[in-house]
Amino acid sequence: MKRISVRSSTVHGRGVFALRPLCAGELILEYTGTVMSWKRAVSRHRKFGHVGHTFLFGLSDGRVIDGSLGGNSARWLNHACVANCEAVEWNGRVRILAVSDIQPGEELFITYGLSIEGHLSAAVRAQYACRCGHRRCRGTMLAHTRRAT
Repeated sequence: MKRISVRSSTVHGRGVFALRPLCAGELILEYTGTVMSWKRAVSRHRKFGHVGHTFLFGLSDGRVIDGSLGGNSARWLNHACVANCEAVEWNGRVRILAVSDIQPGEELFITYGLSIEGHLSAAVRAQYACRCGHRRCRGTMLAHTRRAT
C-alpha cells in the first residue's frame, strides 16, 4: 500500500501527504536526483529555474542533489519551522524520517535551514518567508537571520 502522495498544498505549491499512519522514527523515503557540484546546480537553476521552486539539497561534502533531474516525491516536501520529518544524510544519501507520529492526510514537512550569502534586504527576506502557519513559526526558511540594514 502506498504510504505517501503528492498533491496541492495550502502551504506552497505541491506537498507530500501521508496516506496511512506513519510512526516516529519511520523511514519514509529518500531524497533522490542527480548529484553534482553546487556550481553546476546553480548554473542549471538559473538556466532552467522552476518558478517558485528550488529542488536542490546540499550535501555535507559540498555537492548537491538536484531533485529536478531524476528526483522523486521528496522534492515536493515543504518547509515548516516545527517539522514532522527530518532529513538525515548518510553516505551521500539523504533519507527522510518521521520525527513524530503522522496521521493519514497530514502534510509532511522538513525544516529547510537555507543559507544565503550577502545582504538580507527586505526583498531577500520576503523571498524566503515561511508560510507554515505554525504557532512557533520563525517567519523564515533561512537557518539564521540577521537584521536587514
